[in-house]
Amino acid sequence: MTLVIDASIAVKWLIDEPDHLAARSLLDRSEQLQAPDFVLIETANVLWKKVLRRELTEQQASGAIDSLPRLFEAIVPSNLLIARALRIAIAMSHPIYDCLYLACAERIDAGLVTADKRFATKARAGLSVARVHVLDELSSA
Repeated sequence: MTLVIDASIAVKWLIDEPDHLAARSLLDRSEQLQAPDFVLIETANVLWKKVLRRELTEQQASGAIDSLPRLFEAIVPSNLLIARALRIAIAMSHPIYDCLYLACAERIDAGLVTADKRFATKARAGLSVARVHVLDELSSA
């Protein structure tokens, strides 16, 4: 099975924060892990904020973001997803950033894993046909 990983999970792979171990366990499973290229930007933004708050050093943030692409089987170019993501965002009345992950999951017929319960609930009720999983549901299964 293939899973699309959003930035809420990618950050947990890189940083020791709540649910870090549950997120890291996804790396040990047999699924192929993919994401839109936007995951790199969104994750780097979170790391930048952690550096500003002195939760990470610049070197830690740089090392973390350098390692991220190697954790994915494939990174899908956002230009292949943006039109569908926009339609989903409009239909769901939800920011396009999250909808890129839904469009990616639809495109490759994969499940989407997120730590964002509110987004998952909204996505499940929305227009997208993507299968959406919350991290704590997967880790308890």
